[in-house]
Amino acid sequence: MSANPTDPPALQLGAFALQSRLILGTGKYPTYALMRDALEAAAVDCVTVAVRRIPEDEVPGERFLDFIDRDRYTLLPNTAGCFDAETALRTCRLAREMLETDLVKLEVLGDTRTLLPDPVDTLRACEQLVAEDFTVLVYTSDDVRQAKRLEEAGATAVMPLGSPIGTGQGILNPLNIRLIVEELSVPVLVDAGVGQASDVAIAMELGADGVLLNTAVAQAQDPVRMARAVDLACRAGRDSFLAGRIDRRYLAAASSPVGGLIAPARQPTV
Repeated sequence: MSANPTDPPALQLGAFALQSRLILGTGKYPTYALMRDALEAAAVDCVTVAVRRIPEDEVPGERFLDFIDRDRYTLLPNTAGCFDAETALRTCRLAREMLETDLVKLEVLGDTRTLLPDPVDTLRACEQLVAEDFTVLVYTSDDVRQAKRLEEAGATAVMPLGSPIGTGQGILNPLNIRLIVEELSVPVLVDAGVGQASDVAIAMELGADGVLLNTAVAQAQDPVRMARAVDLACRAGRDSFLAGRIDRRYLAAASSPVGGLIAPARQPTV
C-alpha cells in the first residue's frame, strides 16, 4: 500500500483496526481446507461468519471454526438468512455469546428472490443494536438517504451493495456508491455483487474504504488464485483513488507536448 500521508494506516471500525481493507466471507467453499488457504492467500485480517449457518455436531478438529485461526483473524458475525429485525437481533445476541465479540454485520433481507435489504427493519435493528453497544456494520441498498439514516442511527460502517448478493454482476451503481462515499463520514464498505478482481478495484477507485465479498472467491475455478487477485486489486484500487485520476476530456490531448519546441528551418522551394 502507498505511504501517502493522507491515507489512514488502517481501516478503523470502532475499536477494531484492520490493516487489510478487504474482508472475505467463509461460506460456499467446497472444503474447509480450501477456505483456509483462500483466506491466507487474500492476506485479510477480518472474515465473516454466518452465525445461523455454523454446522452443529461436527467432529472436533474438523469443525468449521477449527479452520479459522482466531489469533490471526477478527471474526465478523453476520445475520445472513434473517428476514426481520427480531430474528437479526437474536442472531447478534447469540453471536456475542458464542464468539465473544461486539462486532456484527447486520443484514435484514426483504425477500428470498432478490435478497435485497429491507430498509425499515434494517434501520430498526441498527438502532437497537447501537443501543445495546454493538459495533454495527450494516448492509444496505445503494440508496443515499437510507445510508445517511443508518449513519445517523449510529452505524460504525455502512455497506451498500454493488449489485444483488451472489450475482457477480459487479458495481452496477458507481454514481450512487460515489455519492454515499461523499455524503457519509463513517467508513463505507462495498458489499455484495463482486464477480472478479476488477470489481474490487473499481469499488476502491470510487473511494470506498473497503470491500466485502464471498462468492467471487469461494466459487471461482481457482479460489486461492482469485483470493490473491482480489487482494492485489484492493490495494491497487486504493492507491489509484489516492493518486487522483485525470479529468475526463471531450477532445483528445496530445501526451507529448509540442509547445516551446524549436521549429525546423524551412527548406527553400524550387
